Amino acid sequence: MPTMADVARSAGVSVATVSHVLNGTRPVLPHTRQAVLDAIDALGYTPNTLARSLVTSRTRSIGLAVSAISNPYFTEILQGVEAAALEAGYSLLIADPHDDPEHERKVVQLLHERRVDGMIVAPSARPRELVGYLRRHSVPTVFLDRMIGADVLEGPRMAGAATPDGPWYDQVCADSAEPTARLVTHLAGLGHRRIGLVAGLPGLSTTGERVSGYRDGLTAAGLAFDERLLLSGNSESAGAEQATAALLALPDPPTALVTANNAMTIGALRALRRRGLSVPDDIALCCFDDFAWADLFSPRLTAIAQPSRELGGEAVRVLLGRLDDPRRPARTVRLPCAFVHRTSCGCPEEPGGTGESGHIASSTLSEKGRTS
Repeated sequence: MPTMADVARSAGVSVATVSHVLNGTRPVLPHTRQAVLDAIDALGYTPNTLARSLVTSRTRSIGLAVSAISNPYFTEILQGVEAAALEAGYSLLIADPHDDPEHERKVVQLLHERRVDGMIVAPSARPRELVGYLRRHSVPTVFLDRMIGADVLEGPRMAGAATPDGPWYDQVCADSAEPTARLVTHLAGLGHRRIGLVAGLPGLSTTGERVSGYRDGLTAAGLAFDERLLLSGNSESAGAEQATAALLALPDPPTALVTANNAMTIGALRALRRRGLSVPDDIALCCFDDFAWADLFSPRLTAIAQPSRELGGEAVRVLLGRLDDPRRPARTVRLPCAFVHRTSCGCPEEPGGTGESGHIASSTLSEKGRTS
């Protein structure tokens, strides 16, 4: 089996140079780097990852903990994480916390025990145990999709403190409030005065932001908030089906509906079908989260599309930046969503039938010393 010394002899460089190329520990001239890579390829050299980790205290691995990996949204996030990690020379260990706080802490501990260099976590609605574990063990972590508020991030944060109390954690998410308001004002502009929202799991930052956006949209349209038109679907299809059925059973039911994620859109459609209602003839429908088959429904679903792959890739880049500079101020990164205009809202088919997509303004790539 070829060794690092064999690679060095073949490339005409020192063993230290080969090490720098493999580990990225020092810049190497492009032609020298290529000579080393050519020698590695020609000899079939495979680095000893375990031995390298003992020397560098790095395993070049990242832990990813996200729930509902079967959900198309999180599947695309995973693809973005994997692609960015691979490009940077990192492997990926994946676990599903199942949105359960106790299980969440356990799977994060298991990932940590496998000596990952850092973690990317989509936290549950009750993440205190998770944050406590990460804080006690000074694990470099990026929170993804779901933000954690200041009420949880209290006390000493992490090693390598940028402030006396330690830095706040890096966080990466899509904008949620303004896109939801866009859906509401669009429906109001079509003449709807009773617009319902099937919201997500209470306690998640995404749920809170989309509820806030819903209320902002009503205010912008000059419509009063009616608490009876806002029900939780708990971010699940079955919960959304029950919530939609309850909304339809009101004495004065909504004429338009906004669903706050893709799973709940399926549940709402199931409830509408059971009632024999047609979209958009009987009730208009807009949804948060676009997905691959949204364009195949009849009618085609008007939706907010999140930049899921970009979120995953950005989370990796932010984490690697944290590993390179543990003392830098933490960042909150927000990426913009796109409004995908189709026909479930009651609008006529667009020419060409592909739908109109437009980005919604947000605080893209904003850096904050603390999460707001």
